[in-house]
Amino acid sequence: MTRILAIDTATEACSAALWQDGTVLSRYQVAPRGHTDLILPMVAELLAEGELALNQLDGLAFGRGPGSFTGVRITLGVAQGLAFGADLPLLGVSNLQALAQGAHRVCGAEQVLSAIDARMGEIYVGGYAMAQGVMEVREAEQVIAPDAFLTAAANQHWATGVGSGFVTYAELAALVTSECGALPYPDAQDLLPQALALWQAGQGVDAALAQPVYLRDKVTWQKLPGR
Repeated sequence: MTRILAIDTATEACSAALWQDGTVLSRYQVAPRGHTDLILPMVAELLAEGELALNQLDGLAFGRGPGSFTGVRITLGVAQGLAFGADLPLLGVSNLQALAQGAHRVCGAEQVLSAIDARMGEIYVGGYAMAQGVMEVREAEQVIAPDAFLTAAANQHWATGVGSGFVTYAELAALVTSECGALPYPDAQDLLPQALALWQAGQGVDAALAQPVYLRDKVTWQKLPGR
């Protein structure tokens, strides 16, 4: 029996999910500032519901980004802490890919453009297509201004759009036939298909070697008044 725990706090949503040989238990809550208070209780609830101890898991999946810098760091830090204690391999999954996987679960989408609002007038974006149950990259993930992406992708079209980028930048709708609006943020249960594929391929990594993927290399921080 394969048992994998997945966690994600990279966006406004905080979520955790547990896979036990095809059975999925999950928790999901939109709480932009409550991730550090929510994620470990979610994990504890899932393990209790699944009647498992942490060291009975085979691997631990985490949303490796892109997303908010703080949110991605929280996910990675919690994943590393749990993995160190139980000697578990870590399985990093793209949050954009998880969004596309979620669009398939929720809306039946097979060809997806995922876009996350990256703030500062930019989006994190990537294109995916379903292949043997897992969304595979068709348009490389990047951080870019919406207008620049619209120009660069003028000759491309996707069947389904998903993610907060479509909420913030309505003009992105020109690139898709329909939107999967029921899923603005990634959900940890949608990390599981890719995580399972990675685990089966022996591609889990030691907790010390797990890395986030921010896409954006530099951020301009604006000082608040009085700071």
